[in-house]
Amino acid sequence: MSDFCPLNNFDHLEFYVGNAKQAALFYSKFFGFTITAYRGLETGSREVASYVVEQGDIRFVLSTGLSPNHPICQSALKHGDGVGIIALEVPDTVSAYKETTARGAVSAIAPTEKEDGYGILRYAAIQGFGDTLIKFVERSDYRGVFAPGFLPRYSDSLPSDIGNNKGVGLLNIDHVVGNVELGEIERWVQFFTDTMGFSLLRHFDDQMISTEYSALISKVMQDSTGKIKMPINEPAKSKRKSQIAEYLEYNHGPGVQHIACRTNNIIKTVSQMRERGVEFLRIPRNYYDELAARIGKIDEPIKKLAELGILVDRDEDGYLLQIFTQPVQDRPTLFFEVIERHGAQGFGEGNFKSLFEAIEREQAMRGNL
Repeated sequence: MSDFCPLNNFDHLEFYVGNAKQAALFYSKFFGFTITAYRGLETGSREVASYVVEQGDIRFVLSTGLSPNHPICQSALKHGDGVGIIALEVPDTVSAYKETTARGAVSAIAPTEKEDGYGILRYAAIQGFGDTLIKFVERSDYRGVFAPGFLPRYSDSLPSDIGNNKGVGLLNIDHVVGNVELGEIERWVQFFTDTMGFSLLRHFDDQMISTEYSALISKVMQDSTGKIKMPINEPAKSKRKSQIAEYLEYNHGPGVQHIACRTNNIIKTVSQMRERGVEFLRIPRNYYDELAARIGKIDEPIKKLAELGILVDRDEDGYLLQIFTQPVQDRPTLFFEVIERHGAQGFGEGNFKSLFEAIEREQAMRGNL
């Protein structure tokens, strides 16, 4: 099959939040992002305030509505702070929109052009899972800081420890994970296959991802190049409430569960994030007792991995290291993964049980298991 909807990369993720200024400072202070652009009342935006934060090739847009009836405010009220838009850079917005909607995708934003002194930015969007939009962005004729209506946000206008941010070593988005309701995973696998030409990379059933109390099913979808990876999870029937069921309850429906960011030095990155105040899932020390026997030779000292709570897994192509943050808001919904790959193309299958048990311990503390 020809690649009827070619994708270049993740362009950005837009978060709908209750207070964009505070969210921007949070991701700058704790995650090492630099605030690069802004729109708001001062720039002529009367309805929305947004801050663009960047690190490596990762770009987040943190947006809030300026009136209680604005859709962004309504989203934050319903879901809490979370990802409202998954934006993908494409060579041709009109083509991406026409091809996906012709194959069954529901239109959310018709092809649109915005222009300023830096050129023309083109975009369109279709409806994704839950209230999440999938946006197509074409940047070939635009050279501005982010988009028309945004102005650069200079570092000397910010506190020194944020304005002079050098980052923590996060490089790019490895994958974005969505949670959907029980019985819905096949529908969304078919959606990405039919409308965007994705293919199934991996399938994990409820026997692979389970504990004594709960389980989930996961299918990993990717585009034709392998640059865009989007695992989809649904809860499986189990004795108690799974992490996916907990997410769906507090998010009030499907949405983005976590964002995996890649680094080339996870020990350094996680050490800096911990120093900045980021909280991670707690992993029991006995996980590391037989790690060398299970995983084989790795370059990193196991003692240091145990100290930081970093997990390790190996597949036929190599190994990976990964760690997961606590939810980044009061609701037990969105969280982040930091991942370093040494050839491995998987998603830490060998860690699923340990990870699930760690999440269940947190659920029990919240009274939600």
